[in-house]
Amino acid sequence: MPVLAIPFPLIDSIAVSIGPLAIRWYALAYVLGLVLGWWLARALCRNEGLWRGKPPLDDAGVDDFLLYMAGGIVLGGRVGYVLFYNPAYYLQNPLEALMLWHGGMSFHGGLIGCILALVLLSRRAKAPMLSLFDLACVVTPVGLFFGRIANFVNGELWGRVSDVPWAMVFPDGGPDPRHPSQLYQAALEGALLFALLMIAVRMGALKRPGLVSGLFFTFYGLFRIVGETFRQPDAHIGFLAFGLTMGMLLSVPMVLLGLFFIFRARRSA
Repeated sequence: MPVLAIPFPLIDSIAVSIGPLAIRWYALAYVLGLVLGWWLARALCRNEGLWRGKPPLDDAGVDDFLLYMAGGIVLGGRVGYVLFYNPAYYLQNPLEALMLWHGGMSFHGGLIGCILALVLLSRRAKAPMLSLFDLACVVTPVGLFFGRIANFVNGELWGRVSDVPWAMVFPDGGPDPRHPSQLYQAALEGALLFALLMIAVRMGALKRPGLVSGLFFTFYGLFRIVGETFRQPDAHIGFLAFGLTMGMLLSVPMVLLGLFFIFRARRSA
């Protein structure tokens, strides 16, 4: 182990406090991700040249899109965490499942929630479902980036013990230096994935419904698997068979689904 490690920058988890009202960085990350995603979705839908035919939503439709996405993320993310990561605890303490401020959200659960929400929006707005999926997949890495940064600020979901020069000692992670895996995941699942998808959009991917979704599922799954090799598994789950983690296991179907979407989109072009 290194003699010296980078000290963790202790940041108050509460960003703004006005009397009894406390706004946490984690909540701000969700809000910022949704607002920027809404702005980007509007910009994409206003650019008719990016789509095959008419864009799937007008400005009012994008406003509804934001509401449906927010509902899918929050409900799906919480239910997914309860079912995937700690079902025994919440079976004994069911009211805790409603206490979102105590933390605990699952990306894969949020993804399922968003898919269901967009299916409903597609039927209500009579918009092409695959194009809505593509739109959601382009904007999602923005929220993922800020979410991972919030994980780092909170000093949670830290990495495995490491001797790399940039290892950090996290307040609740014991005395050993660890990978700042939240920053790795912010770079991979947020910044790099967003850049790849925007390049694909500029190359005409939105004109092939389902292609952007396929790229998102495939590369998010791969990037998540890479990130999980540095991240410490949840203590109550630990490692699964063959050294896999729950995050890895849930990402494998995403990669397979993504490859199917890519194959389907290319055949139908």
